[in-house]
Amino acid sequence: MDWEKQQVTCPQGKLSASWSPCKQRGTPATVVKFAASECGLYPVRAQCTIAQRGGRQLSLHPRLLAEALQQGRDQQESRDWQKDYALRAGVEGTMAQAVAVTDMHHARYRGLAKTHLEHVYSATALNLLRLNAWWNGHALDRTRTTHISRLELALAA
Repeated sequence: MDWEKQQVTCPQGKLSASWSPCKQRGTPATVVKFAASECGLYPVRAQCTIAQRGGRQLSLHPRLLAEALQQGRDQQESRDWQKDYALRAGVEGTMAQAVAVTDMHHARYRGLAKTHLEHVYSATALNLLRLNAWWNGHALDRTRTTHISRLELALAA
């Protein structure tokens, strides 16, 4: 993407035919189109677009947002980011288990004191479940069984 020249180059080396700033669903965007005559001749057209006629069309975020997104994607490749994300994934797994086991999205009681006590009991129950899994060598996550696997299990029983 060349923001100054307002052009995009496709993987085949062709330049975009038009660059049109617009609003999509109330947010600013830019629509970039490639000429149908450029796109129609290539055997690799299916890799660029699924449109049956016309050329490829792209919707771009505003420049600052597009650059920020690209910078974020570049950061995700670093080992430091992946290490930090691994910590978050562990926390997310704990929260998912808490919701699945204790239904923490909904308080059973009214009032701060009773709700706090419910959270303490839920945390204690989760800790006991995790200790039991650790001591017995069981996995913490509940693996999903596909419909076909369930059918095979039912037929085998």
